[in-house]
Amino acid sequence: MKLARPWLLAALLSAAIGIAGCGRKEEAPPPAASAPAPAATQTPAPTAGAPSPAAAAPSAPASSSAAAADSPAPSAAQPAPTAEAGEAARNAAGAAVAAATAAATAGGAAAGGAAAGAAAGAASDPLKVAFAYVGPVGDGGWSFAHDRGRKEMEAALGGKAKTTYVESVPENADAERVLRDLAAQGNQVIFGTTFGYMETMLRLAKEFPEVKWEHATGFKSAANMRPYDVRAYEGAYLAGIIAGKMTRTDTLGFVASIAIPEVVRNINAFTLGAQSVNPSVRTKVVWINKWFDPGRESEAAQSLINGGADVLLQNTDSSAPLQVAEKAGKYGFGWDSDMKSYGPKAHLGSSIINWAPYYTKAVRQVLDGDWKVESNWWGIKEGAVDLVNVADIVPEDVKALVNEKKKAIADGSFKIWKGPMITSEDKEVLSTGAVGDDKFISSIMFYVKGVEGKVPTGN
Repeated sequence: MKLARPWLLAALLSAAIGIAGCGRKEEAPPPAASAPAPAATQTPAPTAGAPSPAAAAPSAPASSSAAAADSPAPSAAQPAPTAEAGEAARNAAGAAVAAATAAATAGGAAAGGAAAGAAAGAASDPLKVAFAYVGPVGDGGWSFAHDRGRKEMEAALGGKAKTTYVESVPENADAERVLRDLAAQGNQVIFGTTFGYMETMLRLAKEFPEVKWEHATGFKSAANMRPYDVRAYEGAYLAGIIAGKMTRTDTLGFVASIAIPEVVRNINAFTLGAQSVNPSVRTKVVWINKWFDPGRESEAAQSLINGGADVLLQNTDSSAPLQVAEKAGKYGFGWDSDMKSYGPKAHLGSSIINWAPYYTKAVRQVLDGDWKVESNWWGIKEGAVDLVNVADIVPEDVKALVNEKKKAIADGSFKIWKGPMITSEDKEVLSTGAVGDDKFISSIMFYVKGVEGKVPTGN
């Protein structure tokens, strides 16, 4: 056994001499008062009827759990010792010095154990994870689905991660302010859940190299930033099969948000699915150039119905198009989450996104030290995309076909992007038998034959 370190012995001697002095003891100053614990945030589930309007400005970060209780108050001050007590203390000093060496050895071991315990305690603190949403969590669609994934991830990791979120963060300078603030607050993983955050997150990744940045639907990366996405077009294709069988006018309508490949390929997949069972189908598209705007989404949906569309799908974030279809006696689909409650008579099914598997994997990788820059693009195979709650009015043979295609997409035996594929401008983009790879799919900015009009440019 090693002898006590000299500094520890000196400290004990100094303490003994101090006791043997005047016998006085200074009171420690009371600790500063703790800040009050924040209230836990509950994410409201969407209700039937009109979706919640977007907030005018992004809200403050909301925490998923309450802070710990305040520190206990210090004990009352002890009275000053008398002269007799001081004498007794001086007499006890010799015994204290005699015991110092033995105590130092044991104390050193105890101190080391305490330090190790403190380090273990710090290591077990929950990982701080933050999310920035482009819309309100009550939109019933995109942001609602992300928030559901956040909560399921947190529950799956059993307290190893503590999450916060900021909703209704627009794709402008506000995004940089919010994301920078989330990094400054010590969040170790930050998920930005819309395409328009990409360049901002790329800049901040360099400024905050200790943070792991995760960007939804993007394609750029850095040493500490990676993209992730879902193959939503697989759900759109399945919805198209149903739409092609249910239409009476052979005209489908699509309410589109922003003209980026993600949205264009969903329009095309919806059309290709419909054409696979009804070659006469054509698709009309109205662009609103926003992700979430229930008013404009409603106007676009009504315009499509006025133009002859009797089945609608949308790549926007609210349930407004489905609600318009319900009022007009037409059909529609839910998008991002199950929207049946918003238009039960119109609802043919919902193409949903389940973000929980990816969020759980990504955060667990950080916890385990396995996080690395890679591209993650998940679909039906990984349980990230599905078509659910198909309506009873859909014929059984159509349901069977949808299930057959779903299984074939999952096991890779069926390819959506397979030639011959011709654009709306009669240009061949895939020859007969050729299969589009992920590079092809991720860069789609053309309409397939059967979609009316041209893809907008300059957005």
